[in-house]
Amino acid sequence: MKYVVLLSDGMAGRPLEELNGQTTLEAAATPVMDCLSEVSELGMASMVPEGMAPGSDTANLAVMGYDPKVYYTGRSPLEALSIGVDMEETDVSFRCNIVTLSEEDCDYEDRTIIDHSSDEISTEDAAILLEALREGLEREGYRFYAGTSYRHLLIWKNGNVVELTPPHDILAKRIGDYLPQNEVLRDMMKKSYDILENHPINVKRRSEGLHPANSAWFWGAGKKPALTSFEERTGKRGVMISAVDLLKGIAVGAGMDRVIVEGANGGLHTNYEGKAMAAVAALTKDGYDFAYIHVEAPDEMGHQGIVKDKITAIENIDKKVLGIVVDGLRKAGEEFRLLLLPDHPTPIKVRTHTGEPVPYLLYDSTKEEAGPEAYNEKTAYATGRNWPDGYQLIGHLLQEDIC
Repeated sequence: MKYVVLLSDGMAGRPLEELNGQTTLEAAATPVMDCLSEVSELGMASMVPEGMAPGSDTANLAVMGYDPKVYYTGRSPLEALSIGVDMEETDVSFRCNIVTLSEEDCDYEDRTIIDHSSDEISTEDAAILLEALREGLEREGYRFYAGTSYRHLLIWKNGNVVELTPPHDILAKRIGDYLPQNEVLRDMMKKSYDILENHPINVKRRSEGLHPANSAWFWGAGKKPALTSFEERTGKRGVMISAVDLLKGIAVGAGMDRVIVEGANGGLHTNYEGKAMAAVAALTKDGYDFAYIHVEAPDEMGHQGIVKDKITAIENIDKKVLGIVVDGLRKAGEEFRLLLLPDHPTPIKVRTHTGEPVPYLLYDSTKEEAGPEAYNEKTAYATGRNWPDGYQLIGHLLQEDIC
């Protein structure tokens, strides 16, 4: 038996007036999801424990079977694992987004966050900007590390974990109310705007009609994580397929292998088919028992607040990921169980994560069962099935108790 998790980041949402009361998942054309729904188990699962922030970090840990209340030490340290940063026990890691701030003539504190991703800036351009930040901001005890697209790291040696605000939570809001209380971090962020504002990369971006990547934004602080081995806990040899450092970092911490897919970038125009084919190859040719396919696109489009693009992302996942995986495993003659779900909702109206339960679909190629005619938030809720401790759902997929 082979096992698949298809994690459609932020895919769930809330009803929208412009969609006649439907969510983007309901409105999307998803023939593969709906076909599977008719022969699958549907239900709801809470991936964000009560009292914890609804982040992709806590939620994806839960989907993989790690109780966030036990294993979570912060988002950025998980990303540090992916980048290969060898953290000491006393180090503190921060996510360093390169964001777009408003550019009116005003104090730094009076600016607003226009875009947390700087128009999904390329990794190549972001690396050049990060080097400028290194040259202008690094000092003893503080070091920057390049990641993917707008997602980077700052390590503070012998640092303190401080509470910071994710930029996607305060889009279009005045930033002065959310800046770090720590003077060094606050000073570095303010100086980053002076360094990046007229950098040649941003001059070029403005000429092309793109958002300038004009400020660093620190958040997601935490200390070195300590996850137990996924294979030791489950008996399954697993592989992670994701474009983002957070998920790749979770894989490193869990002792799972990672497959790097060319053209996979964490955005709307990622290489969907490449991810699907990599999963099929891993399960049918490379000896893996378990594949975790993470697609970031619906979450990014939720943050952008663009209805049609979030629908497009969901439709791409249906046709270009789920369809290819199911067809590939069937043609290979493999018996498989597949779990499809988001980690958390990212509703269009709020443009950030929320902590409500998410709809899941569990398909077993050897034991089909009668299910609803479609997969979405409403049909999953209507089944009455609910996993209040979402981290236990992985055991249901694998048909075993996970210690």
